[in-house]
Amino acid sequence: MRVPFGNVKSFAAAAVLVAAAAVVPAAAPAASASAAAGTPPQVYGAWQCSNDACTWATVRDMADFDQANHWLIDRGDGRPSVNLVVLSFVNPLTLLNGTTNSGNTNGVPVGMNQAVVNYFTSHGIRVMLSIGGITYTDDWNTALSQNPTLLGQKAAALASQLGVGMEIDYEQSAGPNTAGLQAFIDAYRAAHPYDASGADPTARLTIDVAAGDRWLIDLDQYATANWLTTSKPVLDYANAMVPSKQPSASGAESNWQEHLAGKSNYSPAIPPLAPAKFTGSLYIAEGSQVRPECTDFPSSVTSGTSAWTQGAAPAGAGTTTGMLGYMFWAAERPSTRGVTTTPPNSCEGGVGAGATALTVPVPMPPLRQN
Repeated sequence: MRVPFGNVKSFAAAAVLVAAAAVVPAAAPAASASAAAGTPPQVYGAWQCSNDACTWATVRDMADFDQANHWLIDRGDGRPSVNLVVLSFVNPLTLLNGTTNSGNTNGVPVGMNQAVVNYFTSHGIRVMLSIGGITYTDDWNTALSQNPTLLGQKAAALASQLGVGMEIDYEQSAGPNTAGLQAFIDAYRAAHPYDASGADPTARLTIDVAAGDRWLIDLDQYATANWLTTSKPVLDYANAMVPSKQPSASGAESNWQEHLAGKSNYSPAIPPLAPAKFTGSLYIAEGSQVRPECTDFPSSVTSGTSAWTQGAAPAGAGTTTGMLGYMFWAAERPSTRGVTTTPPNSCEGGVGAGATALTVPVPMPPLRQN
């Protein structure tokens, strides 16, 4: 879960997740292989929130944007710190309605423009846009009830316009409109079919699920069973989002193991998810704290989980070892309160050093499919 604006609805959802995350296994299962023998991350990305708590409601001065975010394109030796940036967030209802106002043009935040996309792609970094976020959950529900097919078509047209992929961040914890979301995905895929090669950036379509299997349960079950299989993939992969606060290494591994194993005791059961079909997420800045994820890779949870994630074995789905990679929440200013990842808190020593230590490929290679 991510809390972009610090509003009442976000904190209420955070409280739900704190309760859901309170019961975790005492110890995470051991990794099936060492990091040396495991699979290096293929996805190593950051959600990007601009300077206004994820609204992107102003056009950025690109010199200022570079000063605030240079660490993303340069880990200190000229190589990018990440191979993916996800610009967060597009309001799904605003996109459906094609709203033009002070912060949007034809339904798209004015700050999510070609200049920002090119800033990253010119350095070999893939770009996606995230539709939703917890603040826009009600707007997802409204848009899916009104015209999910048109919403999917508009998302596909936006992907074509900017040359980007799309992420579904629909955080409806109970009774999500999966039929509407299916129609959205069908419409998007009609324009941009699944591309196993990864060559077409507009064909990249992903979804966010909870840190483990005990929140967003209905969405998790439906997505795992219908969209994230290795035999007939519809979405490229899922992101297991951050929990309410930075987990310990063992806590993170326990959450991610839930996706690997599924929940056979649920009705309907959540099937196992192939390691190659999801990433795990961690904070780089959280509240008033800059995490070691940003500044000190050797002491970070990323480092502490790296052997486990690279050696994570299939537990009922998939054939290859190792999770797909890591995502980090969030670059620049993810909330109106709290720290940012702008200088002096830029993240070359955390995310950037991790890219070197984990031999992250830039640009992103074709992703494992099984």
